[in-house]
Amino acid sequence: MSKINQPSNQIKLTNVSIVRLKKGGKRFEIACYKNKVQEWRTGVETNLDDVLQISNVFMNVSKGEVSKTNDLQKAFGKTEISEIVKEILKKGEVQVGEKERDHDLTALRKEIATLVAEKCEDPSTGRPYAVGMIEKAMAEAGFSVKQDKTAKSQVSACIKQLQSDSTLPIQRSRMRVRVTMPTADGKRLREKVLEGAETVEGDEMGQNEWEVIMLIDPGQFRVINDLLQKECKGRGRLETMTMSASTATA
Repeated sequence: MSKINQPSNQIKLTNVSIVRLKKGGKRFEIACYKNKVQEWRTGVETNLDDVLQISNVFMNVSKGEVSKTNDLQKAFGKTEISEIVKEILKKGEVQVGEKERDHDLTALRKEIATLVAEKCEDPSTGRPYAVGMIEKAMAEAGFSVKQDKTAKSQVSACIKQLQSDSTLPIQRSRMRVRVTMPTADGKRLREKVLEGAETVEGDEMGQNEWEVIMLIDPGQFRVINDLLQKECKGRGRLETMTMSASTATA
C-alpha cells in the first residue's frame, strides 16, 4: 500500500484535536482545530470548514491513513464525508495527547494553587503565601488534580488536604466585619451572629444599638447576611472592614 501524501502527515498533535469514533469494528478519526469541537457541539460554531483541519475521515490521523470508502459505507451506511464528519463530531471522543494532557494538568494545578493563595494565609502572620509555596505544599500533600473538574470546584478539597497532609501552616483568610442593629434585635440575635465569629474584637450593647466587630471565615459572610435579611427587615447592617469599603444592608 503506497503512503498517502496528505497534509495530515505534517499535523502536529499539539495543535490539533482528534475526534475518534469506533463503529462497525473500525476506528474513524477526524482532525479538528483545537477548541473548535466544543464550540460545534454547543452550537457556537456552525461552519464545518472552520472546525476541520482536513475535510476527510481517517483510520489514523497522525499517520495520514484515510478511511476506505467501503468501510465508511459499511459503518455509516453512506459515503458523504460531510455527513459522516457531523456524526463523528457529535458522537466521537476527543483524544488528548500525552504532552497536551500533561500541559493541561500543569496549567490546572497552577490555577488551583493561585486560587488557594488568594483565599488563604499563614495563621501566624496573617500574610498570604506565594503561589509557588502552595504548589510545593500540594505536591507534598499528594494532591491529585482532577482534569474533568474546574479549578474553582477543587479549591476546598485542596485546602483541606494541605491542612491535613502538608507541613505548611495554612488557614482560610479571615474577614473583619462590623455588624450593627437596634439593641432589641441585638439581644435577640446576638448568640446566632456570634456563632459565625472566629474572633470577637469588639462587642458593645448600647441603649439604642448593638455593634460587634469580629473576624470571620469569608464563607460566613453570606450566612450572617442572610440572617440579618431574614430577622432584621432592613434594620441591620453588615460591613466589611479589611477589604474595600463595601457594605450590605439587610
